[in-house]
Amino acid sequence: QVQLVESGGGSVQAGGSLRLSCAASGRTFSSYAMGWFRQAPGKEREFVAAISGRPSTSYSNSVKGRFTIGRDNAKNTLYLQMNSLKPEDTAVYFCAARVGAGIGLRFSDYAYWGQGTQVTVSS
Repeated sequence: QVQLVESGGGSVQAGGSLRLSCAASGRTFSSYAMGWFRQAPGKEREFVAAISGRPSTSYSNSVKGRFTIGRDNAKNTLYLQMNSLKPEDTAVYFCAARVGAGIGLRFSDYAYWGQGTQVTVSS
């Protein structure tokens, strides 16, 4: 089992940057594929980015070229660097862990979730 705690959210103006972190408990972090999802008010949780244990990465079209996912297995930490933020990026961001090394793109691919961190982008 793994516990996940996100941090780094906040308020920023459009065009700004934020870096989210997700600290994972446990000694097998490197064996999990990890992902970031987000949920805006009144909307379903949507995929943002994922990274495998190999690692390889995948991004949603809405963030490709602006966001970068990364991981530091020595620190048991997942990151999401968000640049050129837009008001439509406003949401609660969740990190998630998937048993197995392969990338997951769906909510149902992930067994463990953090509590989320709020990102607000103003125009």
